Amino acid sequence: MAKNITFTMIKPDAMADQNAGAIIKMIQEAGFKIKAMKLTKLSNERAGEFYAVHRERPFYGELCEYMSSGPIIAMILEKENAVTDFRTLIGATNPQEAAEGTIRKLFAKSIEANAMHGADSDENAIVEGNFFFSSLEKF
Repeated sequence: MAKNITFTMIKPDAMADQNAGAIIKMIQEAGFKIKAMKLTKLSNERAGEFYAVHRERPFYGELCEYMSSGPIIAMILEKENAVTDFRTLIGATNPQEAAEGTIRKLFAKSIEANAMHGADSDENAIVEGNFFFSSLEKF
């Protein structure tokens, strides 16, 4: 099952710009089924827990501040080869390097405010999904 699900978040910049609806539409039109969705706001502490892997990096504090700056939408998505296909749909982290028609090319403002988070592996999709949702076993 792991290879068929992924985790994503619509980040605060895309929410503030009211792009959530257009982004969700793109996700569904790309063949992903939304298995769970939650509108929430991370505290700085909770953002720090989610991004703990980056704790030693110089951008960690700014990342936590940014991710706690406004609401986000967390989602579990289902599709064959979900992680790989979703990473293709969202595009490169730097929107200037993202392919035409990708979510980040269309909606991201910068490397930091890049509209979307997407799990980078099947394993991380489960870990990240479990951070926001009670148990992925039901998906």
